[in-house]
Amino acid sequence: MSDAIAGALYVVATPIGNLEDLSARAKRVLGEVALIAAEDTRHSARLLRHLGLSVPMLSLHEHNESARVEQLDIRLLAGESVALISDAGTPLISDPGFVLVRELRARGRQIIPIPGPCALVAALSAAGLPTDRFLFQGFLPARSSGRRARLELLAGREETLVFYESPHRIRDTLADLAVTLQERQLILARELTKTFETFLDGTAAGLLARMDEDPDQARGEFVIMVAGSAPRGGEASASFEADALLTALLEEGVGVKQAASVTSRVLGGSKKEWYARTQTLKDGD
Repeated sequence: MSDAIAGALYVVATPIGNLEDLSARAKRVLGEVALIAAEDTRHSARLLRHLGLSVPMLSLHEHNESARVEQLDIRLLAGESVALISDAGTPLISDPGFVLVRELRARGRQIIPIPGPCALVAALSAAGLPTDRFLFQGFLPARSSGRRARLELLAGREETLVFYESPHRIRDTLADLAVTLQERQLILARELTKTFETFLDGTAAGLLARMDEDPDQARGEFVIMVAGSAPRGGEASASFEADALLTALLEEGVGVKQAASVTSRVLGGSKKEWYARTQTLKDGD
């Protein structure tokens, strides 16, 4: 008899590489639910075979997530329990599931997290960079211009910066990091929990040169961690962040009035003063 709670959605973290990292609780829940909503059912079928489980699965990914909400809610209302998993790690962390969880929670359904592997947490735990405050940005924009604009906006942040990156974009991303953040300390975590797990430490330019010497270092999935900016002092830091925000809004085509309004809501202060500052930045003074 199943101990899974009737009508509950379980958000289950699965291994990011080493299958031994799946918790006993996660295995039990996956075996007890009536249905598993998986990012890629073919990929997740291998995990279930390894666990000796045979549970019906339904695909749930970025292209069909909204359409799956009603379908899964009907199952929950019928008293069935459902598990949500991604291809690896914790669902919703740069993976599908946000729309589903938001909508089901708004409808009063019970959402139960089953914690476990998460690439960004695993990487930070072994990187040796400050973790009392960090800013996770997921994947940076695919185009170089977008990446550089985002990195310039983040350059003044004092928290440790964390990004995900794929093997086919890691070199281009390191090149943009070298231009925007220059000599900032950077740590790459590669192939976490897998056979060729590696942590590389250096500047972006130095790590890019290392990949040129050893192309194997550009293989696998990456977590990029960047040391935060040195403290600037209250007023200087606030001014820097405000200008960065206003500049980013203008570069995205937002009008002066709207940019001033957004900045006022985010940082406080008078819309009139922000309007004047935004106009100055736009005019290039």
